[in-house]
Amino acid sequence: MSGSAGSGGTTGSARKRLMKEEDMTKVEFETSEEVDVTPTFDTMGLREDLLRGIYAYGFEKPSAIQQRAIKQIIKGRDVIAQSQSGTGKTATFSISVLQCLDIQVRETQALILAPTRELAVQIQKGLLALGDYMNVQCHACIGGTNVGEDIRKLDYGQHVVAGTPGRVFDMIRRRSLRTRAIKMLVLDEADEMLNKGFKEQIYDVYRYLPPATQVVLISATLPHEILEMTNKFMTDPIRILVKRDELTLEGIKQFFVAVEREEWKFDTLCDLYDTLTITQAVIFCNTKRKVDWLTEKMREANFTVSSMHGDMPQKERESIMKEFRSGASRVLISTDVWARGLDVPQVSLIINYDLPNNRELYIHRIGRSGRYGRKGVAINFVKNDDIRILRDIEQYYSTQIDEMPMNGECRPAPGSAALLQLGIGLLHLKQKCQMLCFATYLIPKPKQFLLPLRKNLGAAVGALDCWADTCGTLGLLTFSHFLSFQLLILSEDPHLPGSRTVR
Repeated sequence: MSGSAGSGGTTGSARKRLMKEEDMTKVEFETSEEVDVTPTFDTMGLREDLLRGIYAYGFEKPSAIQQRAIKQIIKGRDVIAQSQSGTGKTATFSISVLQCLDIQVRETQALILAPTRELAVQIQKGLLALGDYMNVQCHACIGGTNVGEDIRKLDYGQHVVAGTPGRVFDMIRRRSLRTRAIKMLVLDEADEMLNKGFKEQIYDVYRYLPPATQVVLISATLPHEILEMTNKFMTDPIRILVKRDELTLEGIKQFFVAVEREEWKFDTLCDLYDTLTITQAVIFCNTKRKVDWLTEKMREANFTVSSMHGDMPQKERESIMKEFRSGASRVLISTDVWARGLDVPQVSLIINYDLPNNRELYIHRIGRSGRYGRKGVAINFVKNDDIRILRDIEQYYSTQIDEMPMNGECRPAPGSAALLQLGIGLLHLKQKCQMLCFATYLIPKPKQFLLPLRKNLGAAVGALDCWADTCGTLGLLTFSHFLSFQLLILSEDPHLPGSRTVR
């Protein structure tokens, strides 16, 4: 499929990327009128072997971004696609790329650039899984790995190359990565890719591509200035965007903890550690030095943590990622190298030990929890001089970040003396109380724990239901722990009719 196939008759010679600058400055965050919604994978016109791979991978119904973007990409249109984290953006372009391949031609036909090595490897693995029935060849071309191995793989012939800009450009200059058959360029996490650190490298790669190359930009955030840059290498792009105030990451509860001084952050993190390890958590710091320092401090205090940042050797980073994905490691301390696109579904908690340096990064960070519609929690450690940054993030995304409930705010529903007694008891257990006033989503059907109590606790069950619901909106500790603690106290209350411990 040629890049000009669906571009309104645009010829290859016309693909000079000369969109008038004033056209892009008028772009608003909205979807182009000609974008239709395709509700199922079966109605997208996908090849049979690709459909088999999609369903075998576990997909049943396309997400909102997939329903809108896949058809436009496979038509050959340049596309700017924006959707919140965890909604299937990677699968959107992966399915589109696989649909457009000519498997009989053992040459690189699609090039996918990503800002981190880990993300590039994840994309490669996803493509191989989705294309499992297609005999597709896909290689991850990333820094920190053996150049000779890259050359050998590329000489063998790869339908798709996913990689980081520096190594990809190096392979192009060495003429190991031949670009003559490339018909699609995908920029994943496009905002980061087009920012200062990667902009020139992107242009270096782009100069070597055929003039009719289709360009797809996909990201969770696309600030207005990034949209203006696209006039240099996109022609009449289809826009599939969500408004900024819709990027609140539904399903992720956001809190902040006020800490007066930097030194208090460590103590606060230690207090929360037992809560972190119930599921899996990622702790973000702004610098590599801070990651190393915090990791050492946590280990000195006998806490088990892993850490990862960009200065670590590639093999070490891969080993850490493998441990974390498998669940062998439960708490990961990282820089923003981990903030973009990486998918570990069981991550349910993000802690911003440092608030991110720019507001676009905030949504990438907290999007690591609550993946694919699951529930998640984000906790921000905020010093006095960080309040302004926090309010700026709230205003930018039209969201609300509440102060985390602390001791004394864990109140039972009115009208139940037994639960009031429990609340008073909790106030004397400061660490427990602080954790217990988070709550419950980790158990798929939390109210099933209430059913055995109805015969034994009588009228108190109504209050227990109410309190459970209230805590369920707050976030984090397992319901079974929370409820068993209540039962321990309730079972010792002689005034409750028929009271006994329910296990």
